[in-house]
Amino acid sequence: MTNLQPAVWFPAVRCHSGADSFTERLVAALNQIGIRAEITWLPHRTEFAPWTFPVPQPPSWANIVHINSWLPSQFIPPALPIVVTLHFCVHDPILKPYKSFIQALYHRYYIYPREAANLKRAQRIIAVSHYTANKAEMAFGFGPIEIIHNGVDTVQFAPILRTAPHHPFRLLYVGNWSARKGVDLLAPLMKILGQYFELRYTADRGGQHKQYPLPGNCINIGRLSVEKLVSAYHEADALLFPSRLEGLPLTPLEAMACGLPVIAAKTTSLPEVIEHGVTGWLFEQDNLQDFVRNCQKLAANPAIWCNMGKLARERAATNFAENEMVTCYRNIYQSLI
Repeated sequence: MTNLQPAVWFPAVRCHSGADSFTERLVAALNQIGIRAEITWLPHRTEFAPWTFPVPQPPSWANIVHINSWLPSQFIPPALPIVVTLHFCVHDPILKPYKSFIQALYHRYYIYPREAANLKRAQRIIAVSHYTANKAEMAFGFGPIEIIHNGVDTVQFAPILRTAPHHPFRLLYVGNWSARKGVDLLAPLMKILGQYFELRYTADRGGQHKQYPLPGNCINIGRLSVEKLVSAYHEADALLFPSRLEGLPLTPLEAMACGLPVIAAKTTSLPEVIEHGVTGWLFEQDNLQDFVRNCQKLAANPAIWCNMGKLARERAATNFAENEMVTCYRNIYQSLI
């Protein structure tokens, strides 16, 4: 037996993505329960040009390193136990139609060997969903991979008292703007829904949202701090999430914790998050009519809307609470020392 406490170093490439949010929230939560944890952020260019940045040394106090599977190998210290978290599997065949030729080459010949090497070196491999674990096991031949679902802070992301939806019905889209996220569906969807629906959407960090002309019932709410993001959930009636591939997304978890039903594609890991007809609606991928029908059904039935919001909150608090996720990681760290 040992009384040594885990002390975790997170060298991470800053990509302004959900993986960044995961790392920041996990580190904050670990420190709150007395486990020392710290992030060393690497610039985004180090993902594809790691030689352009000096290799940081791990802190002298660290006894575990926790990484994203894409981290370049030169930034991983050889003497510490390694925990790898797989946020999603970019080698999933479902993503192939939405990659450019260059992206496909990059993923296959640059990212794949890096991930395979990192998984081989790791003492523990974690996936954020059963779907991601399954696809990674098929892609790399490693397994079984452990599952720890992403968690949400259900104190910070909490509902307010609402008894009826707005008129027009307010949909919310939060996320980056890429084909993987299904943002090309937003404009035709909102045109069909018309004046009785409104879409509020966040701006893309790189301005990609400007490449998708949207109708007049769509409102840009910019880039949001966490506090403003919580307010955006409170001011919406449902989250719109047409993504085609997700590891286990934080946005639906946050929305559900704030008491919002989620209207999302029935694809990849999303059925692990959303219970169809209970905490939201799942539509067939890329099926606009199915999507429209679910939006209209929710807007036309305030009682269903209200009950779905309550059940969404309950599911987030019961199945995806951040403290449960942190406990699972703490146990893994402890087992390694």
